Amino acid sequence: MTENANGAPDPDEQETLGASSPEPGSGLDRDPDEWATGEEPMTSAQRSYLDTLAREAGEELPADLTKAEASKHIDRLQGESGRVQDQ
Repeated sequence: MTENANGAPDPDEQETLGASSPEPGSGLDRDPDEWATGEEPMTSAQRSYLDTLAREAGEELPADLTKAEASKHIDRLQGESGRVQDQ
């Protein structure tokens, strides 16, 4: 969101969440092995997305992955499938 000359938010600009690129040091590029919760079981969202990616890739993966392991597989499979393009 931009600000006007007085430093107030511009009322004509639509409010958005997130950013066009991650803030430096935001932790979004942190290694999953360093996550405080990385050893916990993967989330249901990770499980569902990983299942979709693995099926598309013709792969079978263990169902008892940790959050960190699931994240690594998701990153790998996304890169191989071209689902997510580097920006």
